[in-house]
Amino acid sequence: MRKKAIELLMAVLLLVGAFFLSKEGAELVSKELAQDAKVIVVDAGHGGIDPGVIGIGGLKEKDINLQIAKKVKKKLEKEGYTIVMTRTKDEGLYEENTNNKKVQDMQNRCNLIKEKKPVMTISIHQNSYPDASVCGPQVFYFTHSAEGAKLGKSIQDQLNTYLEVARPRVEKGNSTYYLLKKSEGVLTIVECGFLTNPDEAAKLQTKEYQDKVAEAVCQGVLEYLGNK
Repeated sequence: MRKKAIELLMAVLLLVGAFFLSKEGAELVSKELAQDAKVIVVDAGHGGIDPGVIGIGGLKEKDINLQIAKKVKKKLEKEGYTIVMTRTKDEGLYEENTNNKKVQDMQNRCNLIKEKKPVMTISIHQNSYPDASVCGPQVFYFTHSAEGAKLGKSIQDQLNTYLEVARPRVEKGNSTYYLLKKSEGVLTIVECGFLTNPDEAAKLQTKEYQDKVAEAVCQGVLEYLGNK
């Protein structure tokens, strides 16, 4: 009787062990499948009814974002990556008859990221500040994302180098921005410069400076993926 009880206990323990091992294995597989190593989402911030920052001379952030995002796309495609753009023209990700277009727009950006399962998402933006002297690129990542911090540092360092920033900034953690909080996977928000700074606003409108920004972002991405 005692022998049978021991055998029964051993059988139960084996079954429990197999369950947890299979569960752990499934979780590892799902994590591997959760990202497509060759897909990168490039998000051109704002668009449509949402202009973003209005800079000096009525300069609209949404336009600069899209111009730089397209350059980032082109450079990363040359490196062999498949790039998914959240938008390719002046439009938002919302339906015209919706009550809150901004909310729907942000939700749809997050839904797209979830659907495509990219290895990372790069969201291109421009900055503003009441003091017109403030300038320089700034990269944000989700505070609780170790990989986001690594990607943020790689891009920030390259921006500081390529743009020859006089007062280099460091990447910043943030837990309040909607995309950082709600999107899946690794995501950074790249604030390329300040549209409220006369010199930087002028530069950000030129093809040459936009190319430098895009190249810095691309090199930051490649550095991160190489280290990963």
